[in-house]
Amino acid sequence: MPNFVTDITSAADLVSRADRILVIGCSGGGKTTLSKRLGALLGVRHISMDRDFYWLPGWVKRPKAEEREMIAAAVAEERWLMDGTGASTFDLRMPRTDMVLWVRLPRWRCLLGVTTRWLRWRGRARPEMAPGCPEKLDGEFLTYIWNFERRWTPLILAGIERYKPDVPVLQLKSHREMRRLLDLLGAPA
Repeated sequence: MPNFVTDITSAADLVSRADRILVIGCSGGGKTTLSKRLGALLGVRHISMDRDFYWLPGWVKRPKAEEREMIAAAVAEERWLMDGTGASTFDLRMPRTDMVLWVRLPRWRCLLGVTTRWLRWRGRARPEMAPGCPEKLDGEFLTYIWNFERRWTPLILAGIERYKPDVPVLQLKSHREMRRLLDLLGAPA
């Protein structure tokens, strides 16, 4: 069982002292927005798995060996904040992680989040995505979100248990909890 931190005040203290933070969760839940704000607040480089490792222009998946090499180089750095779930690379990322923030919003909220994002960025690549990857919304992506909790949660739990069972994990189950964390860390209003 992961080392869940249930008190957000204690978690904020852990986050403020962490050098390497992993932000995971379903698409559309707000993990990238949270990560960008935390990175700026803490003076830590924000790394987006989608933008920096996974995707090449035209929604072409980067070759796995190249992706893993890039991730290994990034996690070797002294300080970082990385957003992206990608349980297949937990073996590289989790051993170096000091804190996990698990954005775990209800599926309806994630679906609303990706729909809103698609309406805002439709036909354009958003800054958090690799260049040449315009925002899209299709059945495959919606199915991924719909099944995320059932399909990916067991892999996330197993990955934490296997690669770093003692790492503190804060589950953030609402935008209100995310705002509270940012407020405790001194985010400007």
